[in-house]
Amino acid sequence: MLKLIKRIFVITLVLAMIIAITGCGEKKDDTMGSVYLLNFKPEIAEYYDEIAKEYTKETGIPVKVVTAASGTYEQTLKSEVAKSNAPTIFQVNGPTGFKAWKDYCADIGNTMLYTELKDKNLAITEGDGVYAVPYAIEGYGIIYNEDITEKYFELPSKKTEFTSMEEINSFSKLKSLVEDMQLHKEELGISGVFASTSLGAGEQWRWQSHLANVPFYYELDENNGYDTTILAGNDAKMIDFKYADEYKNLFDLYINNSVTDKKLLGSKSTADAMSEFALGRCAMVQNGDWAWSQISQVSGNTVDADDIKMLPLYTGHEGEGNQGICVGTESYIAVNSKVSEAKQKASIDFLEWLFSSEKGKDYVVNKLGFNAPFNTFSDDEKPDDPLSREVLRWLDKDVNNLEWTFLSFPSEEFKNKFGASLLEYAQGNKDWNTVVSDVTASWKSERAK
Repeated sequence: MLKLIKRIFVITLVLAMIIAITGCGEKKDDTMGSVYLLNFKPEIAEYYDEIAKEYTKETGIPVKVVTAASGTYEQTLKSEVAKSNAPTIFQVNGPTGFKAWKDYCADIGNTMLYTELKDKNLAITEGDGVYAVPYAIEGYGIIYNEDITEKYFELPSKKTEFTSMEEINSFSKLKSLVEDMQLHKEELGISGVFASTSLGAGEQWRWQSHLANVPFYYELDENNGYDTTILAGNDAKMIDFKYADEYKNLFDLYINNSVTDKKLLGSKSTADAMSEFALGRCAMVQNGDWAWSQISQVSGNTVDADDIKMLPLYTGHEGEGNQGICVGTESYIAVNSKVSEAKQKASIDFLEWLFSSEKGKDYVVNKLGFNAPFNTFSDDEKPDDPLSREVLRWLDKDVNNLEWTFLSFPSEEFKNKFGASLLEYAQGNKDWNTVVSDVTASWKSERAK
């Protein structure tokens, strides 16, 4: 009996020691905190990994970066926040994304991250709280290789009278240029004027969000009771897709003058398109300033940085001669309110280091390539890549650069259905009127949810 009591005592003592050690470990981790950033942009994943290592080396704070596959961020975020080691920093897709994730967004109004924001109106707020701030101002349009367009202008057999891309300021002019370039593709050494219109699952965002921005910007801009088209879109229970024909104009131009037959576009990705552009197989591709990292890193890249320029998305809308590129951001940072206070503090410290320290800012400008909207960056601390320069050039022009209205689209499901309809249309399995009906019905049903 005495031996049994001694054995129970020893076991109890060992268990107590294990619990004490474990408890101390948890307390230490909770005191120090750690960072887990869920990255939205696959094209800059390697730079975030580099930043994480550098920050941990400098501070001793562990930083983990996970990058969601293209087109899967929302579902990845839903999966990750349910885990015990959830992301401490994540991205919300503008005001619409905030609605879905507001319960997970900590109030960061008393942080330097917010106070250093140049334009406080850019922050996502509710009541007295500040729940997300943008970390980059971006722009997109039609990226073109000036070396190829200049070759076209010198062709004695060309049918147009254009001599410079500066003359292209409407859809009708763009269409004339593109269709004649397509006829001369062999002389220009290209397989098609446009890169592949990526319509594979998860790869349709350039069309169901970015291209769709143009017709919906103009439709929602006519609702004069709102300061922005995003606010108008957020309140719109239904839309008419009033400028669907204008959208179709440019979409058809893409798929009919492409490197790839339109019936095969369901197998194409954005990476395919950027590779085609980088290798000189096409003259144009729709994308934004974030695409420079993809272009420059393609093995065998033939495009000189000085030849990369950007053109607005002309669709044939009345008065588009004064239209600029699409400028805005869906890159909003939020800190997870559900993780420990130590992890929240560690995450805020990491973000403030990234956007205010000399080393952090160097990464932001020269690796991530962000036009950061914080007053910690001087005028000289701007990305020097060709696409960022193009965005800044358009911002300096006396034109109407279009707001990112697609941030008010009802849901990811709406955009996915839009993209699926576009694929069926491109493959010849659905007529355009049905696409329009699909889009308007989906907006109504998704908004009702």
